Amino acid sequence: MPGNNSKPILQVEDLHVQFGTRDGLLRAVRGVSFNLYPGEALGLVGESACGKSVTALSILRLIQCPPGNIEAKKVVFDETDITQATEKQMRAIRGKRISMIFQDPMTSLNPVLSVGKQMSEIIQLHLNLKRDEVKNRCIDLLKMVGLSAPEMRLKSYPHQLSGGMRQRVMIAMAISCNPAILLADEPTTALDVTIQDQILRLVRSLAQRLDMATILITHNFGAVSGNTDRILVMYAGKIVEAAVTMELFHNPLHPYTRGLLRSIPKVEEEEHDRLFSIKGMVPNPIRVFPGCSYAPRCESAMDECTNDIPSLIEKGEEHYVSCWKVQ
Repeated sequence: MPGNNSKPILQVEDLHVQFGTRDGLLRAVRGVSFNLYPGEALGLVGESACGKSVTALSILRLIQCPPGNIEAKKVVFDETDITQATEKQMRAIRGKRISMIFQDPMTSLNPVLSVGKQMSEIIQLHLNLKRDEVKNRCIDLLKMVGLSAPEMRLKSYPHQLSGGMRQRVMIAMAISCNPAILLADEPTTALDVTIQDQILRLVRSLAQRLDMATILITHNFGAVSGNTDRILVMYAGKIVEAAVTMELFHNPLHPYTRGLLRSIPKVEEEEHDRLFSIKGMVPNPIRVFPGCSYAPRCESAMDECTNDIPSLIEKGEEHYVSCWKVQ
């Protein structure tokens, strides 16, 4: 899937992630392929349990194996195949070259260590700085993410900070070594609407300022509308549609994408209008589907949809879709 004319900084081809469970093999990610280009903001959108977070964790090889199992033709970051890299090589990549903002800052931050201690650890691990330089770097990072009184915040513990402040600390830690790629996994979880907008704008501005490529993982189309260049729509572990952001909003082709967009509240709607929702639930990932996994919920499903899996084909410039209805 070409995004522009430059060389991809990350190439993911035919990624599969499975987990062994008592009930059978859980297929969390099924054949995901995409490229990420330098400085690009890529959105990964879909309902909960569709494989978004697992895809990001697999890129950093943070899936515990066993019970997990990661297979791919290749996951190449800056000419290094992550699937073949040693653990020593991965430690040099994690946090320094590829960094991640995790979903819940309260559980991601250590409650018994101060903010300064936790920020210092990653800087001391990857950057050859003296003690005073580390402290100055931490202060500069907190200023960069918009936290007031940064010297005082370094002495604070996570429980002494608000949700938005904790998330800003997580962002500061993620960018502390100037990574080439930033993975933002639901960075606005449990935050109110105004703080969500501030955090998304902050991530976008820092990515542009530091020339980072970003993958924004979310279930909210509103979050990616003004903060991404391209969007990948995931469903049941597969990419069902991929397009430039504005193209996807103006011309959604997959029924699932159209359903997600219809569920967004609109200002012009009447107060009494009922908000649209997609019927049914995300399918059990342990089940093996002979056809399109969205077929049981699709209003346009045909017999062909339940028999064969549609390929991801190009239906316009940089616009790909996996649906029998449009093939």
